[in-house]
Amino acid sequence: MTKQNNLLKMALLMALGLQLAACGGSEPNAMTEPEPVSPTATATYTEPHRPQFHHSPPIGWTNDPNGMVYFDGEYHLFYQHYPDSTVWGPMHWGHAVSKDLVHWENLPIALFPDSLGYIFSGSAVVDTKNSTGFGKNGQPPLVAMFTLHDMKREKDGTNSHESQGIAYSNDRGRTWTMYEGNPVMPNPGGVKDIRDPKLIWHEATKQWVVTLAVGDHIEFWAAPDLKKWTKLSEFGKTYGGHGGVWECPDLFPMTVAGTSETKWVLIVNINPGGPNGGSVGQYFVGDFDGKTYTLDPSFAKQVPLGTGAWMDWGKDNYAAVTWSDAPDGRRLLIGWMSNWEYANKVPTGIWRNAMTLVRSMSLAKNAKGYYLVAEPVQEQQALRTMFVGLEKMELTAPVDLTAKLGAPTTLSEMELEFELPKDAAGSVGVELSNAKGETYRIGYDAKAKQFFSDRTKSGDSSFSEKFAPKASTAPRFADGNTVKMHLFFDVASAELFADGGSTVMTEIFFPTEDFTQAKLFAEGGKATLTGGKVHQLKGIWE
Repeated sequence: MTKQNNLLKMALLMALGLQLAACGGSEPNAMTEPEPVSPTATATYTEPHRPQFHHSPPIGWTNDPNGMVYFDGEYHLFYQHYPDSTVWGPMHWGHAVSKDLVHWENLPIALFPDSLGYIFSGSAVVDTKNSTGFGKNGQPPLVAMFTLHDMKREKDGTNSHESQGIAYSNDRGRTWTMYEGNPVMPNPGGVKDIRDPKLIWHEATKQWVVTLAVGDHIEFWAAPDLKKWTKLSEFGKTYGGHGGVWECPDLFPMTVAGTSETKWVLIVNINPGGPNGGSVGQYFVGDFDGKTYTLDPSFAKQVPLGTGAWMDWGKDNYAAVTWSDAPDGRRLLIGWMSNWEYANKVPTGIWRNAMTLVRSMSLAKNAKGYYLVAEPVQEQQALRTMFVGLEKMELTAPVDLTAKLGAPTTLSEMELEFELPKDAAGSVGVELSNAKGETYRIGYDAKAKQFFSDRTKSGDSSFSEKFAPKASTAPRFADGNTVKMHLFFDVASAELFADGGSTVMTEIFFPTEDFTQAKLFAEGGKATLTGGKVHQLKGIWE
């Protein structure tokens, strides 16, 4: 498909004013004029706002992570990608691989739009038993399943423009062949939103199970060979957040930490409907017998209709799903670090949008019930270089860290522990700033018992009134007076893993010049910094 044809399709899309859903699709509000990427554009990974230890595409647009699978020593990351513009357009699958979940090698585009439609979101698996018959020379194939989005059918108003297709690879994911029998799951007729297939092998019933997002709920389907699919059941019409369309699901078993109990976690991303506005990811905890998903009774009380259990309380972690076939039983997750309220408009150059850090997920339980825990993967520590320890100190006034840290690049990672008095009523945290007086603040408000991320004065927000109308907030789930904050700052983003990952926030920001100063603050009361570490991190593109 030529670049000219892609741009013509993009122009047609805007002329139609289509209102597609976001996951694998487009911005659900007003579309933005296409911004063609020069055919001679070359990524330097030093562009303004370019993250240094997060994955971002060399050029062009990206949204949802797709098809994450581990095979032959490599973690594959595919992603929704439009290489010819920095706004959403005809969807491809971009491709990168990593051996350590930290350093990424960008590879050629894996999947291209074809006569059946754009290639929306989906998943990939290792077909170990060669159930598809696609394998060669005794080696299992990689098989990807994805949504085919037919723009002509959508224009015709049939509401049958989405179906599911598969493709396979016999060379470690380097090249892919579209299955000649696509779509393997045709549209059942008049179903507008049926997308984002997430595959698993269900060993107990010896079948492939796919989780599909269908409008306002989830459907489970089964097949022996990834080709002939039969509907099993539905879930979700009466539980969870329903502020927008359901998208990008994931289903997997997890052992509850410290026990031998196994529960099934179901992730569902929704757009809009987030607690701080826009797109967000929610989750459920229950049981799955190979046919039906049943919420755990205690968890059902946590997520009555209209209430979500959020994976990340910041505004910028969407479409997050996990790797298939990850070794050592690990459950690894990555998300798209943006929000459909403004993703098409953020002020970057030849590229637009990035991924979150890879997160190691676990399932915990306390007196309040089950909850997901997310922490940065241990492999991230390999990027640490210079270390600065912070001594115990009372915080009754701001403490300038700039001189201690020595250089702006030392702002990369912080591990801080604050001891709060029993009657704490103030706020404590970290403030980044620059010579222009722009600031970003992230911390904990003891009176409100919540964390906050405040980018209202962080720089350029002129591109969208929805970007920074107020600070984002997140409840604290941990007990006790010791607040633990593990922070990652990467040029134009912040990720907070609080209290061991029981509360997580991810947000982006766009200072007009880099932040070069940092300070600790305690306002409205006092706090004691009982421990502090700062690590400078190497960039992954060096």
